[in-house]
Amino acid sequence: MTAAYTLGSLLYEGKAKRVFQTDRPELVAVEFKDDATAFNALKKAQLAGKGELNCQISARLFELLEREGVPTHYLGLQGRSWQVVKPVSIVPVEVVIRNVAAGSLCKQMPIAAGTPLEPPLLDLYYKDDAYGDPLLTDARLARLGLLNADQRAELERLAFRVNAVLRAFFAAIGLQLVDFKIELGFTAAGELVVADEISPDTCRLWDLQVADASDRILDKDRFRQDLGGVVEAYGEVLKRVQGACPEPRIYG
Repeated sequence: MTAAYTLGSLLYEGKAKRVFQTDRPELVAVEFKDDATAFNALKKAQLAGKGELNCQISARLFELLEREGVPTHYLGLQGRSWQVVKPVSIVPVEVVIRNVAAGSLCKQMPIAAGTPLEPPLLDLYYKDDAYGDPLLTDARLARLGLLNADQRAELERLAFRVNAVLRAFFAAIGLQLVDFKIELGFTAAGELVVADEISPDTCRLWDLQVADASDRILDKDRFRQDLGGVVEAYGEVLKRVQGACPEPRIYG
């Protein structure tokens, strides 16, 4: 990896990525790993090529959001499985938007899987594996003091804007955006931006041309449900995204 910066020490390692300091305080480098995890990392595997696929998909989707006026931490690619991003202070709130009922929602509420949700449902979760990432009520969010009223409103505005952009984009390439989760963070200047990644690891995506409930899945549920073909499914998503997006920029 050649770059206009020097890679420094490891700042953080998560389930799917490593974040490295650089010699430039306005830059951090993110490596996408091949690790696959589910159920708060109770299920784990190594899937060769997964990190590169997620990196390449995320880069194009971040640039799509940028073109639509949605601020992100992304600055550019650096190698096949590396991105250069702005350092952000991550808000410990996982934001989930659901367009169609699926997954945990159908276990927690009497809603049949596949039910369209109009308007889309927004859920906030406390991002902490030790507590099992619990659902946040308004009272719990206020108690934790994680966001003030203005920040909460901006977070929700950004999340719904991301949904509108991605939902239309995926539909145009034959994919249904069932639901997704995003992370947001504050830059050094205090701007709230979309961070982390946008990929089949974080989005439920169904092939609109496939009727079978298992075969249509092109996301992490293939790993959760032991359906196989995870890397192949991610590769199909990248193929379609590549066909609809310009080549992402290289940082430096």
